[in-house]
Order: sequence, then structure tokens, then C-alpha cells
Amino acid sequence: MKKFKLPGTDLEATRIALGCMTMGRTWNNEPLDEDTKKSAVVTIRTALEEGINFFDHADIYARGKSEEVFSFIWQEEPGLREKIILQSKCGIRFMNEPRQGDPQRYDFSYDHIISSVEGSLRRLKTDRLDLLLLHRPDPLVEPEEVAEAFDKLYQDGKVRYFGVSNHTGMQIDLLKKYLRQPLVVNQMELNILHPDLVEAGITTNQRKPLHQLRGEGTMEYCRIHGITMQAWSPMAKGLLTGKPALEDNELVENTYRRIREMAEEKNVSPEAIVIAWILRHPAKIQPIVGSTNSARIRACAEADQIELSREEWYTLFTAGRGAMVP
Repeated sequence: MKKFKLPGTDLEATRIALGCMTMGRTWNNEPLDEDTKKSAVVTIRTALEEGINFFDHADIYARGKSEEVFSFIWQEEPGLREKIILQSKCGIRFMNEPRQGDPQRYDFSYDHIISSVEGSLRRLKTDRLDLLLLHRPDPLVEPEEVAEAFDKLYQDGKVRYFGVSNHTGMQIDLLKKYLRQPLVVNQMELNILHPDLVEAGITTNQRKPLHQLRGEGTMEYCRIHGITMQAWSPMAKGLLTGKPALEDNELVENTYRRIREMAEEKNVSPEAIVIAWILRHPAKIQPIVGSTNSARIRACAEADQIELSREEWYTLFTAGRGAMVP
């Protein structure tokens, strides 16, 4: 698989990353079972066989079990840690933790960032994260605390590089005013059915846009400042590759039909077309494929071998937005 140097780092990352959210399966405090452990190893091996070297985690995924189960690959593949890139995220806290009645919330405090990273390192059985992202914007963020935490993690060698997830350009600027480390990644939701980052760039000054959006210019901001965009949910939870919608949805059906037709024309999988749509964008967006299905991972990896034309890209963009461009 083709690689690119992540701007602002010395990391040679594959164009496609594997998202590990569902690797731990259950979002409860039950211990991992043997089937989950074996499944995780097979999933990771499949990704490695396809040339993927980038793995995305978060401290909350399956309540920490996704990180924990990932660590079993070290026993199967000695020396692998030096060949792959590990990314995790922190900042989301669950309801009723640590006290009953606590709300679900975001927490960018110094103590929480430090303890979250230490927990991730313990579960992943590694001494460092290559990348740490702040998961979702915290309205109560004190950027000075974030800066102090990042300094500590960097100086201790526990995190090499830093980034954010779901942040606008202005929110990134607020953090950058206080940070001494650059922010090199911004992970956002993006797919053919959720093209809002692109949509925001073409509906400026439209009196009746299809959607009311905020955060206009986020994609352009990241391109200007050399921040790699990552796309989470690139397959729209399977809706773009044939998973039935919960209710009749003409937009989803029509979009999937166009994807399937294009896949048949190119003799590739629908998954490859969906991922290729993201890869075609000149921002060099890195899709985070969140699947534990080996066949689906291989299908997504086919996208590395094709490139959509401008007309094909716009055909899918138009299908997903449900209307011609203005």
C-alpha cells in the first residue's frame, strides 16, 4: 500500500488506517473472552497483509477493551511495534464515572489527559503512542492545562506527536496559541452521505443551502496549516456498501446504486469506490476503516489501486448530497 509522510512528523503512514473501535466488541466491564482475542489478532494480521501500518484507538473504545485486546498481537508478531503507527484519543468521559450521577462529558484537564494516556499505554502494552488526539472539543477547555499535559507526555517520551478530532479551525487556533507541540492531525466524520466538510466550501453565500453547517473553512484551514485530515466513518456505518437503512431512504438507495454501478465498471468492490472517493480529494485525507471483517478490510484496501476521475468524484458527491451542486 502507498504511504505518505505525515506532515510535521517523521512518520511514514499508509494512506488507509484501521480503526480499532469495535475490536473489543462489548461496551461493558466484562473481561475479554478467547474468541474476541483470536478475532482481534486475525483482524490485525489482515490489515498488515494488506500493507496497513496505521492503527487508530481511543481510550473509551469498548471501555478500554479494544486497546487491551490489540496488545495480544505482540505475542504473535515479535518486533511489530517498531513497524507500525499507534494513535489513540482521550477526552470523553462516561456517564456515572467515577461517581453515580456524573454526566457524560468531555475533559481536557491536565489530570485526565495524563491518566488517560497512562491507561492507554498500560492496555496497549507499549511505552509510547505515536499520536495522541483530543477526542471532541471540551467547552471548558483550559488551553494552558492541555499545554502542560502535552509537555509532560512529550518530555517523558510517552507521546511523540499530537492532534485533535472533531475540531474546527478556530478551536485548533485556540489550542495552538498555548501549545509548544504542533497539532498534526484532525480526525472528522466524512463520507459520501456526510460530505459536510466539502459542502461547507460550496454553499457559502447561498440563501437556501441544503444544510445549515458550522465550522466553515475547517478543511481549508487544515490544508493551509499542514494538518492531516482523517476521515472517521468513511463507509457511513455500512450504508454505503449495502447495509439496509433502518427505514426506507431514497437518498441512501440511490447513492448505493451509483456506487455499485461504478464498482462494477471498474471491477472492484463497492468499499473500494467509497474509500477512493475520500482518497481522491487533494487534501490527502486518510480514511479510518473501522471494520473487523477481513473481507471488508481487503475490499477497502483495493482503493489504493484506483483513482476516480473528477467526473466520477462529482457523480458520487452529487448522489450523496441529493442534488446538483449550486
